[in-house]
Amino acid sequence: MDRRLIWLAVGSFAMSTVGFVFSSLLPSIAADAHVSIPSAGYLITAFSLAYAIGAPTLSALFGTADRRKLLVVAMLIFVAGNGVAATSSSFTALAAAQIIMGMAAGLFAATAQATAVALAGPEHRALAISVVVGGTTFAVALGAPLGALIANFWGWRGTFGAIALLGLACSLVLWLRLPRGMQGTRLTMRERLHSLGQPGIMPSLLVTLLYLTGGFMLISYFAPLAMEGAGLPALALPGMLLAFGVGAVIGNLSSGFLADRFGATRVVVLSLILSSLVCLTISFDLTFVPHELAGPILIGLMVPWGIIGWGFPPAQASRLVAYAPDIAHLTLSLNASAIYLGIAIGTVLGGRVLEYSTPANLGVIAAAFPLAALALLAASLKTARVAPMPAE
Repeated sequence: MDRRLIWLAVGSFAMSTVGFVFSSLLPSIAADAHVSIPSAGYLITAFSLAYAIGAPTLSALFGTADRRKLLVVAMLIFVAGNGVAATSSSFTALAAAQIIMGMAAGLFAATAQATAVALAGPEHRALAISVVVGGTTFAVALGAPLGALIANFWGWRGTFGAIALLGLACSLVLWLRLPRGMQGTRLTMRERLHSLGQPGIMPSLLVTLLYLTGGFMLISYFAPLAMEGAGLPALALPGMLLAFGVGAVIGNLSSGFLADRFGATRVVVLSLILSSLVCLTISFDLTFVPHELAGPILIGLMVPWGIIGWGFPPAQASRLVAYAPDIAHLTLSLNASAIYLGIAIGTVLGGRVLEYSTPANLGVIAAAFPLAALALLAASLKTARVAPMPAE
């Protein structure tokens, strides 16, 4: 394996950490900015929307640029966004920083995957992409809990400062190690969106969107769930995020094996069903179980919740590739946009629930979205011309 792929993964790690650590920072940010926690949740929405829009649009605009320069510029803009966030004196400045970081992260992710394939060669395309995407998984497993731990000692500004330093180091290594003159292939937005017309692609992207919407109604408000809902202290958050991240790594690694063994669609169906059950279990725990027991139960759910939640993305990506292998680079990019759009919508909806209700009710409403995705998947399999998939 080309070792330069590792630094592309480190870049993905740094950028994804911002998206996943925010759930533990919301209470302290809300207190400092003098806004409610649901209002602070708009910061996650800003980052996610900017990512979802930035990945396809900026890639189309700068598709022919030198990839080494483009990656470094995107990383430096991301670093600057973290710097603005760490020194911001108003909620507006913090929101602007999130938009800057989201756009830069979207551009970096799309360019990094294309660069990884160019470095590894077409015969190792899947491995190269998995290494880069693996940075996102480790952001959940390590980045989010480390960021929460830093915030416990140096405040939420310290978390953004630490991510900026990591991004700065990564940009320097990428500038020194990546080859010069790696030109990208220009694809217009029309060409990128044309893949939506392929059989099965659009329903699959909607399934991704619905699944992530439901999941992030809970994940984005992890701190209120743990502290207000289950009565846990703030110091418990890093450990809980670490447990969730360990489950995410297990789910991510096992998903590919299970998809090859039993079929990607079966793994996706199982993920949708179990995700709904986890959402309902969390609501039941926070509603009917006393605090002295609700907290330990919620902690005990972290690893299985992470396994279930992160067992979905690799299997769903496998389904998308199977529908149209020749345009996998386009469909996977659109799937990433669907993921972050789902995060944005889930954060907004979760915030509205918290404005009028309690954290305990988040799970009941969130459970409806993977069930809706399951219904859509069942309908699409009956009507679409499905490309052959392993063990279907």
